[in-house]
Amino acid sequence: MKLNCRNKITVLLVLFAAQLSFSQVKKNESIGTETVNVVKPYSPTISDAFKVKETPSLDDAGNQPKETIKYSILSVPVASTFTPSKGNAQGVDKSKKERLFNNYATLGVGNYGTLNAELFVTQDLGNNDYLAGMLRHHSSQGGIKDVNLNDEFYDTGLNIGYGQNNRDMSWGVDLGYQNQVYNWYGLPADFGMTLAPGTQEDLIRGINPNHSYNTISVGGNAEFNEGIFSKISTRFTHFSDSFSSSENRFYLKPTFKVDIMDQAINTNIIVDHVSGSFEHNYAWDNTEPLKYSLTNFGIEPSFVVHENEWTLELGAGLFYALDSENSGNKFYIYPKVNASYKLVGDLMIFYTGVNGGLNQNSYADFVTENPFLSPTLNMRPSSTQYNVFAGLKGKLANNVSYNLTGSYLNEKNKALFKSNDYTEDFSNQNYAFGNSFGVVYEDIRTFRFYGELKADFSQNVTFGINGTFNSYNTDNVVEAWNLPTMKLSSTLDVNITKQWYAGLNVFYVGERKDMQTNLDFGTDPVITTLKSYFDANAHLGYKYNERLTFFLKLNNIGNQAYQRWLNYPVQGFQVLVGGNYKFDF
Repeated sequence: MKLNCRNKITVLLVLFAAQLSFSQVKKNESIGTETVNVVKPYSPTISDAFKVKETPSLDDAGNQPKETIKYSILSVPVASTFTPSKGNAQGVDKSKKERLFNNYATLGVGNYGTLNAELFVTQDLGNNDYLAGMLRHHSSQGGIKDVNLNDEFYDTGLNIGYGQNNRDMSWGVDLGYQNQVYNWYGLPADFGMTLAPGTQEDLIRGINPNHSYNTISVGGNAEFNEGIFSKISTRFTHFSDSFSSSENRFYLKPTFKVDIMDQAINTNIIVDHVSGSFEHNYAWDNTEPLKYSLTNFGIEPSFVVHENEWTLELGAGLFYALDSENSGNKFYIYPKVNASYKLVGDLMIFYTGVNGGLNQNSYADFVTENPFLSPTLNMRPSSTQYNVFAGLKGKLANNVSYNLTGSYLNEKNKALFKSNDYTEDFSNQNYAFGNSFGVVYEDIRTFRFYGELKADFSQNVTFGINGTFNSYNTDNVVEAWNLPTMKLSSTLDVNITKQWYAGLNVFYVGERKDMQTNLDFGTDPVITTLKSYFDANAHLGYKYNERLTFFLKLNNIGNQAYQRWLNYPVQGFQVLVGGNYKFDF
């Protein structure tokens, strides 16, 4: 055994020595040259790798099992005298929803033989169309203190309308008729002073101051939700009086919107025509008729830019006034710029701008403001060349809002009411005794300040007050006739209970100027200052149920015989009681 092992070692040593000798010999030998021919390029390959397919086994023998822990809680009561009270769920008070009725009727009667009545009815004819009508009447039998002529008045109107409300557009048409009866009861204080004793009474008894107006109108309007046109309104009115005066007016105003370079340009197109005639003028002979035919064509493009806290409207008004009777055609250009900036969110907003426009005057509009006009008027349009304004508006609190504005107006041919001159010998017309008014046109520049405050103290109490202060500057006349320098107004409405409600309205009008001449005296015109006046009105109502309500209205509580127009005192303390009834068919 030992021999074999020793022999193996010896053999290995011999072989190792031989290998070293052989290596020595090869190292000293020179290497000759030899040509090698490559038959094809060498393309190496990679053998496929084989994944281990066996799933290794995990030896969990070393993991210790979870031990079960047993524990107990020792409950010890705590002495306490506190006993929590049970909470009660608070419900929201829901007021009963007030039922809305489609129709109502109102009737009220008062002193001075006053009657006030209204009836409004409406009926749905289908899912989208409706028919509506209103009849109203207001009259008084007169009785003003120290008035020598009849002073009663009547005002009755009837309107019928039909309309449709569709998805793409809404439109409506209406037809109306109105009859008004008034009296020229405002004789001058010195009327008949130059007449012989007893003649004054005979002259007064011979005056018939009654005159009436009739209005027939038809109109329509449409609003579009899609398309280039936004809305269109039009109206035709025929106005006449009991002295054969007649007036026709046609009004058309389409509004459309065009998008240019991602900017919407709104444009108003205006066509306003008025024509009419009076049988007489206010002169000594009183025989020359008066005719007029005026047409205003206008276009008002504008666009609005909104950027963060400010809004800017840029536009202009282009008008062409056509006077067919006097060939006095004119072209007008007016600015239309408005801007606003939120200084402190909705709490304080600054706004400013400059606007202008051409106003078409008409006999019907003048009568609405002053029903004691003589049917002898000259007609022409009035031009507001510019109205520059700036102001602040916003909120003093969540329920208190304010608005303050200062403006400067430059108006050409502004219409002013002025008393007509008179003479006791000029008795061919019942309006020619200084008891009527005419219209004069003057250029006036006005500086105006307006302030307003509104407050909703609660859901049951609302309050508002506003005031306007004017300073007039005229070129050709001494005064701005019958324009007040100051106007104040305030309202208060209170819901006392669910059934009782009340309200108060007071207003103050400052002094005005008028001028009148008694031609029999042959003296210079006399300028008269109409005193300022304060008027207070109140109302009280009781809701008997959801249908029937009773009301009480008190007007001119101070019982002042102030003059709204020269020589025209108003009725004194007035009481009106009545009720309102709502119903459905």
